[in-house]
Amino acid sequence: MNAATLRELWQYNLWSSARIIKALRQASPEQFLAANSSSYGSLRGTLAHTLLAETLWRRRIQGEDMPASLPKPENFPTPADFIRAWEQEQATFTAFLNNLDDSALQTVLHYRTMKGDPMQQTIWRILVHVINHGTQHRAEAAVMLTDFGYSPGDVDMIFFFRENQLS
Repeated sequence: MNAATLRELWQYNLWSSARIIKALRQASPEQFLAANSSSYGSLRGTLAHTLLAETLWRRRIQGEDMPASLPKPENFPTPADFIRAWEQEQATFTAFLNNLDDSALQTVLHYRTMKGDPMQQTIWRILVHVINHGTQHRAEAAVMLTDFGYSPGDVDMIFFFRENQLS
């Protein structure tokens, strides 16, 4: 994996997230909080989990200590509160990725899981995971938003490539 390809994948991540955000702006706070049968219990729970993962992995790779409070669903009573935090993290993540080079991506990161178990993984694999993880949960959010009548439209990567004339 090289840095240019990883940044292109991240651009897809941002594009897809922007489609979710556009639809989310239409959702009411009640819809955002409404309990459902998804893995994280609501649209808010699903999206907050995605934000948590992006924040956690970026901070780990950057060697930052974990703050006492990582993003939690309760931090976001409204869609606007969540959108503000997600856009801020995505800007921070983008700046971080823009400073990585090919050799940095090959570095093995030694870290501890949230349960304290020691792990190690190559940074490029972690970053691909973050993007893929976001794809999964954005797709879940897209279904929820569509059920509320606010479809984000197609969020598949091929549509990103076509829209951005990447052949």
